[in-house]
Amino acid sequence: MFEKILIANRGEIALRIQRACRELGVKTVVVHSEADRDAMYVHLADESVCIGPPAARDSYLNMPALISAAEVTDAEAIHPGYGFLAENADFADRVEKSGFVFIGPSPASIRLMGDKVSAKHAMIEAGVPVVPGSPGALPDDPEEILRIGREVGYPVIIKASGGGGGRGMRVVYTEAALLNAVTMTRAEAGAAFNNPEVYMEKFLENPRHIEIQVLADGGRNSIWLGERDCSMQRRHQKVIEEAPAPGIARRLIERIGERCAEACRKIGYRSAGTFEFLFENDEFYFIEMNTRIQVEHTVTEMITGIDLVQQQIRIAAGEKFLLRQRDIQIRGHAIECRINAEDPFKFTPSPGRITNWHVPGGPGVRMDSHVFTDYVVPPNYDSMIAKLITYGDTREQAIARMEIALSEMVVEGIRTNIPLHRELMQDAHFRKGGTSIHFLEHKLAQRP
Repeated sequence: MFEKILIANRGEIALRIQRACRELGVKTVVVHSEADRDAMYVHLADESVCIGPPAARDSYLNMPALISAAEVTDAEAIHPGYGFLAENADFADRVEKSGFVFIGPSPASIRLMGDKVSAKHAMIEAGVPVVPGSPGALPDDPEEILRIGREVGYPVIIKASGGGGGRGMRVVYTEAALLNAVTMTRAEAGAAFNNPEVYMEKFLENPRHIEIQVLADGGRNSIWLGERDCSMQRRHQKVIEEAPAPGIARRLIERIGERCAEACRKIGYRSAGTFEFLFENDEFYFIEMNTRIQVEHTVTEMITGIDLVQQQIRIAAGEKFLLRQRDIQIRGHAIECRINAEDPFKFTPSPGRITNWHVPGGPGVRMDSHVFTDYVVPPNYDSMIAKLITYGDTREQAIARMEIALSEMVVEGIRTNIPLHRELMQDAHFRKGGTSIHFLEHKLAQRP
């Protein structure tokens, strides 16, 4: 096991990783921007290093500063968390070439799965079902693009090969609009991801977003740890996640879970990862793999009892991976609400000082947050300030506990999306389960 790990992230995930390290008896080094100098996890760390001004590009995305922080503190490994550089193959490469262990997959795996086209090819070879679409990046020939569009069938969606986070995609409903959409998406992709390649997929009209959590040791041992339903989304950003996914036959879940585990063996995947699928008419369609810990890993931890962050660290340290598929027992139901510092219905950011902060408690309630009374939410980063998770023996109990927890939670001084979560917990469609990825957008559009 490592003696010291540098945490190359901020916010609740930095605190989450820190807690996992402390339980393992590992010392932590926390890096922080000037905006995060007073964060709780900075004061709790064994060592902290300021790596730059508030802007992420000058701090959390500054590779030389992160490597230097690891060097001056004699850290042995770097945990990237999620976001920022977590899925940057060049960063993973620099970490390893600088003599540190990257707590995550190999740079080769990140590159393979980070490019949507190569990831799709790898999944086809591994027997994982994919969305019908172009065989690779779209060609330059306009006639060939139109031919592919006719073959796939409208509507289609144009996606950036190097995209993510809901960016670099455009839905096309008619052949007349196709070429212009391809041109625009290529321009956006080149500017945002430094990769102008785009590809085409069939646009599914009313799918759910289902994902499979995996752990793998880079060899023959890879396992899947159940599924999550992340269909409650706005602008491709998840709002509520739950596990297991309601209303899907276990035989279907088990079949796709086994295929994901086998895919990990075929590509030599190491660490935690998530296979994301669209699910419609009892069919799964692979869309991408996240080669990192997910924001919503918490719900999987609640229903399996397995600390995914600790497993990441143990695998990176070279410990023998002892978990087997037969060890994974799914019990109960868990729901996570992402608490954001934003207007609950206009969704404009609401940074500033939190004048009163009270977190809920009781059986089956978990709060992952770095926030406290008098904490100042900076305007420089993502608006998520907490993750509220509830667990119950049944989905109904998890929802009831979430309703109570949301009613107890107090955040004053800034606006949050707690009112939206309270409304969704009482929504008849959500309570029934199985809403599509378009449900929340449609619900919000109907507001007066």
